[in-house]
Amino acid sequence: MKVKVLSRNPDDYVRETKLDIQRVPRNYDPSLHPFEVSREYSRALNATKLERVFAKPFLASLEGHRDGVNCMAKHTKSLSTLLSGSCDGEVKVWNLTKHESVRTLQAHEGFVRGMVVRHCGNSFFTVGDDQTIKQWKMEAPGYGEEEEPLNTILGKTVFTGLDHHRTDGVFATCGQQVDIWDEQRSTPIRSFTWGVDSFSAIRFNPVETELLASCASDRSIVLYDMRDSAPLKKVIMTMRTNTLCWNPMEAYYFTCANEDYNLYTYDMRYLEKPMLVHMDHVSAVLDVDYSPTGQEFVSASFDKTIRIFPKDGGHSREVYHTKRMQHVICVKWSADSKYILSGSDEMNIRLWKAQAAEKLGVLAPRQRQAANYSQKLKQKFQHHPQIQRIHRHRHLPKNIYHQSKELRIMKEARRQKEINVRKHSKPGTVPAVCEKEKHVVTVVK
Repeated sequence: MKVKVLSRNPDDYVRETKLDIQRVPRNYDPSLHPFEVSREYSRALNATKLERVFAKPFLASLEGHRDGVNCMAKHTKSLSTLLSGSCDGEVKVWNLTKHESVRTLQAHEGFVRGMVVRHCGNSFFTVGDDQTIKQWKMEAPGYGEEEEPLNTILGKTVFTGLDHHRTDGVFATCGQQVDIWDEQRSTPIRSFTWGVDSFSAIRFNPVETELLASCASDRSIVLYDMRDSAPLKKVIMTMRTNTLCWNPMEAYYFTCANEDYNLYTYDMRYLEKPMLVHMDHVSAVLDVDYSPTGQEFVSASFDKTIRIFPKDGGHSREVYHTKRMQHVICVKWSADSKYILSGSDEMNIRLWKAQAAEKLGVLAPRQRQAANYSQKLKQKFQHHPQIQRIHRHRHLPKNIYHQSKELRIMKEARRQKEINVRKHSKPGTVPAVCEKEKHVVTVVK
């Protein structure tokens, strides 16, 4: 004989105190909730509309430079400290919480070409057009003391880039050649050349710390290992690369900013073609920086905008611009992954939110729960046409809108021409070339 017994756990429905909310059992059977999907769709649509209503990414403008901002550097230990160098040789240290400059020093004659904070955060290095490398204290000099560099190294040529090792007292510069320096010596401990006139940027890998990459004037990207006496390999592209940035979470991946309006993500083990081509800019891309999570990166362009790309997306998810912002030369993503800083030609540094509609400050648990629920709903219905259209729509300046439209027409015309040539040629004589392979000339090992 079978006996069916109803069993209930008191913890599921009994309140611990009189002030607790009454617990109600819920049955998730979809047949009992026939309007659940339509109700959630309405909520997702409203959440998407409200996100665009509250999307106000611009936070502050840091004013004080007397010339265009040419480079910036993040502090390795302090979130609220930023360093910037301008085209007149001036270096400023900023307090981001107060939106003000706390220190100004005349570091070089001519452009400040590069700057980087030492891994301990006690000092920083700058290079400029006056062929010098200077090391400065992070703290301002005391009352009555003069502003003097800790160390000055006189080079033979102009330095165009600078980066510091993640953990050791070693830094790298580039100019007519790539030099590796020890902080305790006034001559480079190793130099690399590969038949190139000059280099424009140098970057240490933050994960595999012995690896470097540089951008050269012959349209190539060159990879190095500090433990080796010669460069590893290089890839030559159809147009020049301005700078690059390594993914801080995935050791082998880096993204480079190119003159042909695109960004390219490469796997350093396989340089025959890029893993991904990131399109949307309508002019040369001048700088790129990854978020600390490695999931997204931000790019600065000559077209007076900055764009945020997902690392595995071909198009930007966000574009930031203002009426007064001119050509954006440098860009940085803050170490807490919440803010973006951009430096442009008209002498201002701008502070932006990484998530345009994010509410800043301390959130109540109920607010946080509501935000997470809205986010999940938007992800669930992201491919519905109406929600997708509202989520993707961005107001662009008129000239950028028309340029992007013109570029789309030109690209479609080229694609159609290739199809016509292939159709009227002997089968197999005109192979189809994918977009990734069009931009790489050759790989040299």
